[in-house]
Amino acid sequence: MNRALPSFVKFVSMAALALASMTAASENKAQPAADANKGGALYANGDASRGILACVACHGNAGNSSITQNPKLAAQHEAYLQKQLYDFKGPARNNAVMTAIAKALSDEDIRNLAAYLEQQKQQPGAAKNKDTIELGKKIYRAGIAEKNVPACAACHGPTGAGIPAQFARIGGQHQDYTVAQLTNFRTGARANSTQMTAVGKRMSDEEMQAVADYIAGLK
Repeated sequence: MNRALPSFVKFVSMAALALASMTAASENKAQPAADANKGGALYANGDASRGILACVACHGNAGNSSITQNPKLAAQHEAYLQKQLYDFKGPARNNAVMTAIAKALSDEDIRNLAAYLEQQKQQPGAAKNKDTIELGKKIYRAGIAEKNVPACAACHGPTGAGIPAQFARIGGQHQDYTVAQLTNFRTGARANSTQMTAVGKRMSDEEMQAVADYIAGLK
């Protein structure tokens, strides 16, 4: 047996670790920390020179949209927002307005916008349909067993706070927007979550409306 072999293997392993550390450091250096102030300026004013519209026009002051078809973005998870903006650049989440805007955004823009929005405070919403509140609560907390629809709370939490990157903050979100997204998952118009595609395909219009209304009132 060659006694030098273990030493050589150890040397190669250490060299590989050193190279990985240098690569990681290089990547971190290439991507500076997000600047929420720059994100706020871009959100409020856009950048006409690059064809970027002001986000505030559709999503409201500090990410609190008053247009129920447009989502509230305030307090949304930074990592989740980044993922969605990148998804808008590709076929998984095609939207005439957002796809054009996302394609004009640089990586730095995306980091800055996401950092700014996560720091904002969401204005609370409210459930409006007292006739479906119990159905919405049941679906959110327990799912629909006979349709193999899991409880929304299992991924999005009891208050709709979600989990960064994977699962959105949905508590307080506009009912109209939530219904539209569930419908898009059902039809395949939105294809950036295998879990939500499966859920959307198993829910009726009535169930979507009920759970969306319940979600709107979560705090």
